[in-house]
Amino acid sequence: MFKFSLLKLQNTEQTVDKKALIFGLMSVFLCGLGFSIIGPVVPYLVHPYAHNDANQAIIVTVLTAVYAACVFLAAPGLGALSDRYGRRPILLICLLGSSVGYIVFGIGGALWVLFVGRIMEGVTGGSISTIFAYFADIIPNEQRTKYFGWVSAVTGVGIAVGPVLGGILAKFGYSIPMYAAAFITLLNVAFGFFYMPESLNKNNRLKKLTLVRLNPFIQLLNILSIKHLKWLLFSVFLLSIPNGSLQAVFSQFTIDTFKWQPAIIGLMFSILGIQDILSQGFLMPKLLLKYSDVQIGMIGMVSEIIGYSFMAVSALFSLYPLFIVGIFLFGFGDSIIGPSINGMLSKSVQASEQGRIQGGSQSIQALARIIGPIIGGQIYVSLGHAAPAFMGITLIAAAVFVLNRYKQVVI
Repeated sequence: MFKFSLLKLQNTEQTVDKKALIFGLMSVFLCGLGFSIIGPVVPYLVHPYAHNDANQAIIVTVLTAVYAACVFLAAPGLGALSDRYGRRPILLICLLGSSVGYIVFGIGGALWVLFVGRIMEGVTGGSISTIFAYFADIIPNEQRTKYFGWVSAVTGVGIAVGPVLGGILAKFGYSIPMYAAAFITLLNVAFGFFYMPESLNKNNRLKKLTLVRLNPFIQLLNILSIKHLKWLLFSVFLLSIPNGSLQAVFSQFTIDTFKWQPAIIGLMFSILGIQDILSQGFLMPKLLLKYSDVQIGMIGMVSEIIGYSFMAVSALFSLYPLFIVGIFLFGFGDSIIGPSINGMLSKSVQASEQGRIQGGSQSIQALARIIGPIIGGQIYVSLGHAAPAFMGITLIAAAVFVLNRYKQVVI
């Protein structure tokens, strides 16, 4: 996949720094691999501290919400720090912190230790804003949506491989995938230390860093005050609530509804990564020839609504084939929404503001992923296994309406 991606990229604009691009693609691949490898085993690591299945589901979703809360608090600050001091040092420090968080979670021993591990992962997980800012630095403005598609595809390779690897490693112990994630992330640190070039020219860096720029709440309000971005960011918020819920309850849902084991759960997680690869490698280039970023985003949202519908029916009747179809449809929608949203965001501001705007976007998504898992876990337990999927149908339908408002403002 990497060979194919690089050959494709070599035939495009020569203004892109190939060394920086290779590091960026390698980085997102390893991040996707490290993050997704733990997905199939989190409920099993929580199980010793849960009194019953309902309690286990709540703990899993709260752990996800805590992670998202830390991303929310950290993302704007990390984005601003990267605008001031460069992308390279922030990324390396964050990757190192993530590896420590994986190790702590794997060691466990008490429920509070699991929360400490997730907090460490979340704080450093805010670096995703810096990664997107890194790509915005090295990619020409008019080509960003296309290249963000390739970023999504390469991340998809990692996400596809990670859960399968995690499910296999779980046979040797449920903590083993966590240690593997830490090792993979440390490899990324080493690779970046020796080969990562700085992408942000000193002339384009933020001249002065104030405490206001580090405050997630103030930055969130400032970004939402940007008239032409308000509706776009609101649609991102509505999208991220059910998606965060799905991420949190996915493993628990398949265990409770279909009695699946880690290896099968990992295989199902990998479908989302496979969708990214297929969409970015074959479909996204064709869509970009015919449709705008906004139109592609709407196509993705409709696909997610249909996917959630299949998931809801699969929960009501315990039919796993419908769930698989739903995951494929959701995965397709998710794979094309991400690049279109990131493309719209990156084109909206200058180079010195890329970290800030991407950090603000990640904060909004993280805020939604605090709310999503908490609500999703509660309605999953109290209203039934299909309830989070019905929530997804409702909120994404609202997101389609809101994105249409953004389209009207831009035009």
